[in-house]
This record gives sequence, C-alpha cells and structure tokens, in this order.
Amino acid sequence: MKKLTEKVLAFRDERDWKQFHNPKDLALSLVLEAAEVLEIFQWKQDMGAIQNAARERKEDLADELADVFCYTLLLANDLGIDLEQALESKIEKNGVKYPAEKAKGSNKKYTEL
Repeated sequence: MKKLTEKVLAFRDERDWKQFHNPKDLALSLVLEAAEVLEIFQWKQDMGAIQNAARERKEDLADELADVFCYTLLLANDLGIDLEQALESKIEKNGVKYPAEKAKGSNKKYTEL
C-alpha cells in the first residue's frame, strides 16, 4: 500500500496537482469515479447481463476501480489515515456487527439480524 501511495503522490507532485486536492474535492472525485463503475452495469437487469458487462468491459472496469483506489489513497494520505489499519479495524467492527453464525447467507443489515 505504501509503494502505491508513493507512486500516486509522485504522479500528483510531478504535475503540481496537490493545490487542487482538498478533502472535499478528493471525496467528490472518489464518488464520481465510483459512479463510473456503476455506470458499466446500468440498465442490466439479470445476473447474466451483469456478468457479461463485467467481462466485455473488464478494462474499463479496471480503469474506473483504479481511479477509485487512487482517490482513496490520496484522501487517506492527505488526512493521515492508515488504510491498512483502518481496514483491519473495520473488519473487526463488522465481525461484531455481523457474527458469522447470524449473518451467514443473509443480506440483512446488522440491526435486523
């Protein structure tokens, strides 16, 4: 994760873009890129069509996911958030909210289990 963050920061710094990267605009960019991931699946109604779109547009999907990841790395770096630690913590919290014995095979929210 650290090496990827360093690459993204170097890319940004070579272009002097940090001046445009305030937390609000990074968060906005992250959401916009996530919407582009969703757009790949827009209007697909059945699982076959969804899977077909993922296969046919795999490169586009990879690019959009990379954009989401890039903005996530930048936002976390700029706000001093250790993403590895944050993910470990979130998995632990979700383990409490969604114990396997109650959540297995269910799509219910933790408040409904």
